[in-house]
Formats: sequence, C-alpha cells, structure tokens
Amino acid sequence: MNVKPLADRVMVKLEKNEAKTAGGIIIPDTAQEKTQAGIVVAVGDDTEVIKVKAGQKVMYDKYAGTQIKIDNEEHLILKMQDIIAVIE
Repeated sequence: MNVKPLADRVMVKLEKNEAKTAGGIIIPDTAQEKTQAGIVVAVGDDTEVIKVKAGQKVMYDKYAGTQIKIDNEEHLILKMQDIIAVIE
C-alpha cells in the first residue's frame, strides 16, 4: 500500500521498543510505553511548513498523530507542529 500524507502532515515509521531489560526480564507489548521517535517515511506537499525529509529520525509529542498499520508495521501520521526535534 502506498500512502502519501497531505498538506503539512508527515508519515513516521515507529521505532520498536526494547522488549527485554538489561537484567534479562522480558516486557510484554501491553506493558511497554509508546515510543516518541521514528523515521520519516513520507512528507506532505506544503514545503513552506515542512522542515524534515524522508529518512530523518525525529522525536514527536507523546499523544500526537493518527496511528495506522501498513504491511504489518506501525506508522503515525503527524502534523509538522507535533514534531519537536530531529535526532542526528
């Protein structure tokens, strides 16, 4: 499936959380906290507002965006204002 965000929106592929602690305890998915970082997959067409490019790693607000599943992978569609940092 090919999804292209519109206007000032950005599609981000969510990072996977580490499922095991340093001590070797396995944490189930239901107990893990939602990540706040991911890789930009696609950007909308509002080039004046969007300041990130595909392939960049970004950090976003905790409860921002709309979560979608594409090819069994979690993605998030965010407004540009919800992206708070680029991680280098």
